[in-house]
Amino acid sequence: MHSPSPPPLVDLPVRRLTRGDLVACADLSEERGWPRDEHRWGLLLSAGTGYGIAEPDGKGLVAACVVTSYGPRLAAVGMLLVAGRHTRQGIARRLMRHVMEETGSTPLALYATPQGERLYEELGFTHVGRSERVLGRFRAEDGPSAVTTRAAAADDLQAMVRLDLPAFGVDRTHIIARLPAFSDRLQVAEENGELTGYAALWPSGDVHAVGPLIARDTATAEALVTALAATTDRPLRADVDARHEELLGWLVERGLEPGSRTSVMTYGIADLPGDATRRFAPLTIATG
Repeated sequence: MHSPSPPPLVDLPVRRLTRGDLVACADLSEERGWPRDEHRWGLLLSAGTGYGIAEPDGKGLVAACVVTSYGPRLAAVGMLLVAGRHTRQGIARRLMRHVMEETGSTPLALYATPQGERLYEELGFTHVGRSERVLGRFRAEDGPSAVTTRAAAADDLQAMVRLDLPAFGVDRTHIIARLPAFSDRLQVAEENGELTGYAALWPSGDVHAVGPLIARDTATAEALVTALAATTDRPLRADVDARHEELLGWLVERGLEPGSRTSVMTYGIADLPGDATRRFAPLTIATG
């Protein structure tokens, strides 16, 4: 007798991922040419909900993605990855449809690579913006900044949440509360005892990523980046909202080079909530 044929990969069940899947997720990232970034996966799987399709033999993942929920008004989809040997079989579409069913009426947002845009368009997502990645060795300007910044303290977290809410548009206390442990440096800007911005620096492979970057204006954002850069000898990376042309130009002047671009896309909502003038960079494009 012939053993029954295994089901097509697209018919394999989608399951919830846990922190026990962290290494498999990192393996999948590495296999697709992305940094392993186990540090970031740890945050995503604890602060969000992971979905994956396991290999039929149980060794590794066919596909994975993570949803970070911000309540009924917004959820961010990120890290949608399919193993290279299983691409072009409808698996990414299957996983995204499952996520869309699971999230129900909650509006969705994501950052799409050029390779993924067509799929998301076909699923009903629309373009609402663009993000530009910059990467390189930061060269500090001469002289002190007119903006005062300092390392964040534990009792700054509530003020950071209050500052963040109008900028991000929905409450992400569960993310901000994790920043002290996730980041190598958490910096705040203040004037007359009031916070005017905050930013985090966290390790990603052999670079340090800047994000989130929330500030009342470009000068404050620049001061925060300068302060963070002074604490590391690694190259810096940031995914900057393309509308912040002044900050992007300044970062290039300071030695960072333009890199990949991603499209900001939404489903079920006309645009991202919040105030884009104060939202300079996300924590990571995976969390919106």
